[in-house]
Amino acid sequence: MPKKSDWEIPIVAQPQPEEFDFDLDRVLQSVVGLQAHIAEDAFTAQTLGTERAGSGVVIGDNGLVLTIGYLVTEAESVWLSTADGRATPGHALAYDQETGFGLVQALGRLGLPALELGQSSDIEPGDPVILAGGGRRQSVRASVIGRQEFAGYWEYLLPDAIFTAPAHPFWGGTALIGRDGRLLGIGSLMVQQMTERDNVRDINMIVPIDRLKPIQQDLVTYGRQNKPARPWLGVFSAERDGRVVVADVSPRGPAAAAGLREGDVLWAVRDESVTGLADFYRKIWASGPAGTEIPIEVVREGRTVWVRVKSADRAALLKTPRLQ
Repeated sequence: MPKKSDWEIPIVAQPQPEEFDFDLDRVLQSVVGLQAHIAEDAFTAQTLGTERAGSGVVIGDNGLVLTIGYLVTEAESVWLSTADGRATPGHALAYDQETGFGLVQALGRLGLPALELGQSSDIEPGDPVILAGGGRRQSVRASVIGRQEFAGYWEYLLPDAIFTAPAHPFWGGTALIGRDGRLLGIGSLMVQQMTERDNVRDINMIVPIDRLKPIQQDLVTYGRQNKPARPWLGVFSAERDGRVVVADVSPRGPAAAAGLREGDVLWAVRDESVTGLADFYRKIWASGPAGTEIPIEVVREGRTVWVRVKSADRAALLKTPRLQ
């Protein structure tokens, strides 16, 4: 991911005040820069790094900031920066692994307006939006290009992901702002899309804000959803030629302990055939809460092998953020 100081959106791609019926600069004030430091021995340090940077958006008058969770997972320290150059420490309050949202509580006065939450279910392809990583110079004028299910290789499934183009180059934690100036989602990824002319273009995947509304109070109160955790395997998977294949396993995860290997084809869960990556996740999560032992049939070197994986709660392996 590029450093925030290394870029500025070309002026032709920046949103302009005359294009909107709301006070653009006031709305963009609510978007803050975010930097997090993670200990070298943290569970996610090797995959996500120890220095992470992105954006967040103020959603509460008390300094509550919404971001994408991977930026602040296991954070030892968090700093929030405003458009006028002020820096305020923050505390990584919550990370929801199901949606990917993260919450940060500012530990000082931000003095910024809270951005009102919109209704992401109303978004349609072609709608004009802003992907805001700060002020106008860090924001992109974009359009919604689609809504569809997204399955991530790290045991993540978002049924109603929002996709936008052109892509924001510093996408993590960006604010998706609708034509009415309300918050519609949080930037998560840059992915590639094949166009009709067989060209490849970069687009952004956004977590819709409607996913936050039913769980926000749980995240503020408990730091996670107040329900049994989903079973986690510690397996990284991908679809290849119509099959779900193990690309890697987490060395400290249940899949590695059970003997799952890179190259294994995930064929069935509890005697039910796996038809795709999203289907595999749904069958795993339907098996019971974290800690459930899950029998998985794999094809390895042309032979069928059954592996029994005692699932875990991934959060139990993560360092608890310290209050600064």
